[in-house]
Amino acid sequence: MANEKAQPGNPYPLGSHYDGKGVNFALFSANATRVELCLFDKSGAEEIKRYELTENDNNIWHIYIPGLVPGQTYGYRVYGPYQPEQGHRFNPNKLLIDPYGKKLIGKLIWHKAIFGYDVDSPEKDLSFSTLDSAPYVPKSAVIAGSFDWEDDKHPYTKIEDTIIYETHVRGYTKLHPKVPDRKRGTFLGMEHKSTINYLKWLGVTAVELLPIHAFFGNRHKKGWINDNYWGYESFSFFSPEQSYLCYDEIDEFKSLVKTMHKHGLEVYLDVVYNHTGEGNQMGPTLCYRGIDNASYYTLNTENKRYYYDSTGTGSSFNIQNPYVLKLVMDSLRYWVKEMHVDGFRFDLATTLCRYKTDFKRDCGFLYAVKQDPVLNKVKLIAEPWDIGYAGYQVGGFPPGWYEWNDKYRDTVRRFWKGDTYQIPDLASRLSGSSDIFNHENRNITSSVNFVTAHDGFTLNDLVSYNVKHNHSNGEENRDGSNSNWSWNSGVEGETTDKSIIRNRQQRAKGMLTTLLLSFGTPMMLAGDEFLHSRFGNNNPYCQDNVINWIVWDAILKEERNIARYVRQVIRLRKKLKIFNRRKFFDGQVQDKKGIKDLSWYNENGTEFTAEDWKDNSRRSLAYSVFNENSSILCIFNVNGTEQNWRLPGIEGKSWNILLDSSGSFNSEEELGMHKIISIPAWSVIVIEIKK
Repeated sequence: MANEKAQPGNPYPLGSHYDGKGVNFALFSANATRVELCLFDKSGAEEIKRYELTENDNNIWHIYIPGLVPGQTYGYRVYGPYQPEQGHRFNPNKLLIDPYGKKLIGKLIWHKAIFGYDVDSPEKDLSFSTLDSAPYVPKSAVIAGSFDWEDDKHPYTKIEDTIIYETHVRGYTKLHPKVPDRKRGTFLGMEHKSTINYLKWLGVTAVELLPIHAFFGNRHKKGWINDNYWGYESFSFFSPEQSYLCYDEIDEFKSLVKTMHKHGLEVYLDVVYNHTGEGNQMGPTLCYRGIDNASYYTLNTENKRYYYDSTGTGSSFNIQNPYVLKLVMDSLRYWVKEMHVDGFRFDLATTLCRYKTDFKRDCGFLYAVKQDPVLNKVKLIAEPWDIGYAGYQVGGFPPGWYEWNDKYRDTVRRFWKGDTYQIPDLASRLSGSSDIFNHENRNITSSVNFVTAHDGFTLNDLVSYNVKHNHSNGEENRDGSNSNWSWNSGVEGETTDKSIIRNRQQRAKGMLTTLLLSFGTPMMLAGDEFLHSRFGNNNPYCQDNVINWIVWDAILKEERNIARYVRQVIRLRKKLKIFNRRKFFDGQVQDKKGIKDLSWYNENGTEFTAEDWKDNSRRSLAYSVFNENSSILCIFNVNGTEQNWRLPGIEGKSWNILLDSSGSFNSEEELGMHKIISIPAWSVIVIEIKK
């Protein structure tokens, strides 16, 4: 414990910084009238000293305490007006975590003292709480020390070679039989050799982790305990989630990244900067709300007691404020420079790009990211929508960004459901969605193609349920999307009918094949490759149980075979060397024989005509791609019966089968030009020109 007199210190760097002799503390608040630094014992249970920060330079409050060492726990008490209708919610009775804190000590205890208002008052949030929240909230901790990265290097996998695998740290390893009990559900569980070996075996190149920033759930919106298992309620943008730490050391995450890199795997983080775990005006006061509510959140212009909410969570983080923007940028750089991550997926990215309440491409956030030399080197993926006005912005982000393409998702789902009117849209989605992304010299990889993600049905449930079954969430099945474009093949849920099981497996394989043989950047949901089920729940955000956990021991032989098939398709995608293109197709002739870079064929072996494109009952098509590496024909048939298909004729050439999702053809079977073959129902066939 420090015995020396406090010194003024410096306004930067923000947060707590150990220099070998003491610790500098710096905190942004534009509207506070007074700030106190509270030091606690190692456990964070007992407050042992308090300092007033008397220095304020350009809204940065700061102090330097000689003699403090790493491991010191602390929090802030911030004074100012409690005037909700003016946007101010200061309450010094609430201990606040450091927005720049790199580690948290202790757990959040759900108690009425964590609210800035008196929860028993009829005036609700207009009242003022005098209860001390310190016993019930986590404390920030000073960190220091070095991690031996050895010769760690970012894999820097080219985006055109990238295959993303979205998963959840806890759910992926919680029931893994080869991961030691203590490490299950943690970063060290993800790092275990059995986990890494499987990812390498499957062939994906990047693992995208659902939020790992510290979170506590969204119970403030419910009135009863119902944690956000997914983690989309971040309340610290620098601290890793404590429950994912096996030995309470943040180096465990660094170790995971280092191990992933050794095996050529990139690590992406799903980050939530559009809102925080403090929620709406009825939520707790844990950090930003108590430090400077009017600066950190976008307020309702008509009544600042309330928030502008484009996120559906009760509030929106105010990235328009330069200090708040700096917080987000500093967080991103921290995870790249100190934690060595390779990319980010931005939840509800449209909210980050709003000026006042409108989406703007010339916003501060996009400009800041574009010019940043650290972030220029990593992958940046937008979820290009929110629920605010004009919030749907698929295709609206600038060059250098990759975007989740829900139009791809819905079209592929509808095609494999057997819907009509899908062929023109499907052709665009298969070829990179040029109608959405082909502008401003953007690349064909701009489209992040996916059929399933954490939000919505798993692939198994997509072919097993017609409607959602979310009753276990406790919201009377009102939550979750009703637009799933799913088909149960004739029976809702589990069945022993072999013909239905066969149909489900064929359509599941067909969708995965379509995903991996589409141009763009593919993203798979972990577990889809062996038909993991959530029992029809399409919004299991609060299910910390077997609904979300992957039950590795329950994977059947047939399901393992599907995983082997997916591995085969991934290997084929890499081998063909046609999906690593950057430019969109133009349909132009490539050589003297009149071969185009991309052509579309019908079952007669001839190129699509205007009438073919207008045939709304059509449920099959094929594309051919010709280049110096490979020349292939991919046939997609979602008719309920097999279909005769004449192979196109190219002088002096023959065909051989590379892939058959139905298993009806012999591998590498050679076929002649113009030969008529029978394409099984609900299948994908890949044929290569034999040179």
